[in-house]
Amino acid sequence: MDELLPEADWIKRSDLAALVDALGVENVRWVGGAVRDTLLGSDVQDVDAATPLVPSEVIACLDAAKIRNVPTGIDHGTVTAVLPGGPVEITTLRRDVSTDGRRATIAFADEWRDDAARRDFTINALYTHPETREILDFFGGLQDLADRRVRFIGEARERIREDHLRILRYYRFQARFGSELDVQAEEACAELAETLKGLSRERVAKELLQLLGLPAPYPTVERMYEQGIISVILPETGRPELGVLKQVISAEEECQIAPEGLRRLAALIPASPETAQTVATRLRLSRSQREHLISLAKRDKADLTNQRALAYRQGMTRAIDRVLLHGGNISPLRDWEPPQFPLKGGEIVQRGVDAGPEVARILQAVEARWIEEGFPERARVVQFLDQELG
Repeated sequence: MDELLPEADWIKRSDLAALVDALGVENVRWVGGAVRDTLLGSDVQDVDAATPLVPSEVIACLDAAKIRNVPTGIDHGTVTAVLPGGPVEITTLRRDVSTDGRRATIAFADEWRDDAARRDFTINALYTHPETREILDFFGGLQDLADRRVRFIGEARERIREDHLRILRYYRFQARFGSELDVQAEEACAELAETLKGLSRERVAKELLQLLGLPAPYPTVERMYEQGIISVILPETGRPELGVLKQVISAEEECQIAPEGLRRLAALIPASPETAQTVATRLRLSRSQREHLISLAKRDKADLTNQRALAYRQGMTRAIDRVLLHGGNISPLRDWEPPQFPLKGGEIVQRGVDAGPEVARILQAVEARWIEEGFPERARVVQFLDQELG
């Protein structure tokens, strides 16, 4: 008997049923992460569909059914249906014509197997019928999923040469799903690690941060270090930094703080603002990501002694991250809101001080004492002001 996809809430969505009706039930198969995660019993975040219809036919069908759609990747065969329950990417069956390790030239295909053959891993090449829930598995993905093995479709080196990013994708999927290592895949990734230098930095950064943001990436990252993968994308990382990453993950677990890729990236580089700037530039991080990474690089042991002062000056997110980077416990910050400084410059002017730099100096002096004393009530702040003016 053919394997069937288990019942799942997302399959019962009425908007997905309307989409299937618009395209025709034999022209739709759910594919990729939604199928894989349902089989694993995990939450499904995104639903993707494959179809033998070409993009113009998909758009015509959706328009006729009054389903809003956007040609998000039409050059590669993808049209996004904008549905009440969330967008669905609908991609025409494809086969590779040529590849150069960074991008592929594709042609549309007629067979589900052709489309499956161009995907990266067997566990991502599972298709299911939208009504019968029958699963199409051309390359043993069901068994690999049962064995928790991340395996390339075909020969690993060939698949990596088609798209070098598959090295990082392999490790990300291995960190998320894998337990049994695929020796061929590991050897191919190590052998072709240098090819990562030819990729766009944004693609590398996205995969790296996604990997680091997984619940338990440390064993995988350590293996990447030993196999020479990390040194290609983060040459600043050494054994001491791996130790910091392990410490951070342990502190997160103890404090019940959700994983965060950027925090863990900060752990993997030396605590140097200059180094953080270099890494942020190399990975082409956003401005906010760059500023956050540099802030985390300024951490020192003093962060642990007065966490609330740190949170007041740097913001709660940066304070928590810096404490965790030391392996500290964030109990002083839990359920605490930084207070508003209860003094305004106008009050100092009313006390006879001319508006200008002196007012700013007094404000800063009073605020510093207020922070140092643990944010006392306004009456104490007035005492500080009296002393400054005295």
